Amino acid sequence: MKDIEISRKANIKNISEIAENLNIDSEYIEQYGKYKAKISNKIMSKLNNKPNGKLVLMTSINPTPLGEGKTTMAIGLADGLRQIGEKSILALREPSQGPVFGIKGGATGGGYSQVVPMDEINLHFTGDIHAITAANNLLAAMIDNHIYFGNKLKIKNVVWKRCVDLNDRSLRKVEINLNQEKNMIPREDGFDISVASEIMAIFCLAEDLNDLQKRLGNIIIGYNDKEEPIRARDLKAEGAMTALLKDALNPNLVQTLENTPAIIHGGPFANIAHGCNSVVATKMALKLSDYVITEAGFGADLGAEKFFNIKCRTSGINPNLAVCVATIKALKYHGGATKESLEEENIEALKRGIPNLLKHIDNIKNKFNVPVIVGINKYNQDTELEIETLKTALDEVGVELSLIESWEKGGKGAIDLAQKVVKLSNNNNKLKFVYNIEDGIKEKIDKIAKEIYGASGVEYSEESIKTIEKIEKMGYGNLPICIAKTQYSLSDDPKKLEINEEFKITIRDINLRAGAGFIVALAGKIYTMPGLPEKPAAENIGVDELGNIYGIF
Repeated sequence: MKDIEISRKANIKNISEIAENLNIDSEYIEQYGKYKAKISNKIMSKLNNKPNGKLVLMTSINPTPLGEGKTTMAIGLADGLRQIGEKSILALREPSQGPVFGIKGGATGGGYSQVVPMDEINLHFTGDIHAITAANNLLAAMIDNHIYFGNKLKIKNVVWKRCVDLNDRSLRKVEINLNQEKNMIPREDGFDISVASEIMAIFCLAEDLNDLQKRLGNIIIGYNDKEEPIRARDLKAEGAMTALLKDALNPNLVQTLENTPAIIHGGPFANIAHGCNSVVATKMALKLSDYVITEAGFGADLGAEKFFNIKCRTSGINPNLAVCVATIKALKYHGGATKESLEEENIEALKRGIPNLLKHIDNIKNKFNVPVIVGINKYNQDTELEIETLKTALDEVGVELSLIESWEKGGKGAIDLAQKVVKLSNNNNKLKFVYNIEDGIKEKIDKIAKEIYGASGVEYSEESIKTIEKIEKMGYGNLPICIAKTQYSLSDDPKKLEINEEFKITIRDINLRAGAGFIVALAGKIYTMPGLPEKPAAENIGVDELGNIYGIF
């Protein structure tokens, strides 16, 4: 049975009942139909004195192009904790329409581990991403309008792009102001996908409305002829942008197929942004439940590293435990197995691929001081010998393994993982960071590349060196680093899957995100506007005669 058919047959409760089970008074709930709601951030004043629950991060090895099932396993674990009598809640990212209509599909889990209503969540949901798109493009319009009416700020170089939440490679570079009106100066512009917008990153790091407005005002939209930064607040744009985002900043409440509460809010990409759900949603979840399951996008070298070094550092959040997700198939893929042989038993390829997993384990456990469990998303073709080979390798480094079958069995397929999570999350570990915030920009990049990726060094383009010097001169050198690179490899080469080769990271460009409060270092060839594949998922999506959406997976 397809995911969307499973979700449609689920016994979904009215969202007011889910809220009531969390002891959320109706005055803090705004329903969007029967099965979706927003929770007012005003509830935090009531919850502040409650102790935090335990925070479990779901991360993974470097994924294959179709992902490793982190969301499915996060949902399975939350349901599994409920199966053994624990109080749990999910705190996940909102899906972008780019992957939904592209190659990866939706981001609401799969099989019998889903958040619902999956079709609505994957498409418009409660309109948060549309609000971010509108705020982004309002700022772009105000920039060009200011230039049109005389350019009192003497804007010379505009660095702010427009955005749309779709994969559309044709919009990577565009020419604007071509209508030959007076004062319209043609220039090159471009679009990002909405989830790559700095406003999405700001949205997910802001603590409240006041912090949101301050961060929006700090956005650098361009530079004048003296190379001095011009900010959104210079255009008096931050107030209107905040107004567009006011309701969106309230986290969204939905549920799993087993009626476990799920807060889904914010969705920055993890290879070009910090890849985590919103701070306000995570902090709210920690007050509402004993166990909070969250995730960070892509592999641990991207999502988990940024979760720890950016989100946790800026918010004060301290995770109790991490689950590193892998599949036997993906480990063989990283060991050089061909796509045709991934379904077959291949112990040698598995052995060559296991070091990828061990590197991520070492990073989480020893670099960040966070306890870790390995969760294997089990497939029917996984053999006992392959599983035993992996278990032996993990025993050598003192890490527990749990086989997860939540796709097929829901929460019951994650009971073993749930029991281990309860046992191992009972700790007082103190999160460590890979770099000090006072380190220089190059020093911070070098530490991430060498310690987390395992690179032998970092090479910088002349342009990136000039930009680093400019940023440090402007006084922004003490910001966290967000490295944008391929998710498929620890290196910046998506084809370099095995990790036994020496490699260097090449930084080709640097972007300052003063509003979000971090610096983006671009490694390799990364697009902030993806393109559709030859056969996009959109070709299979439609609406039947009863008005039901089909084809989302």
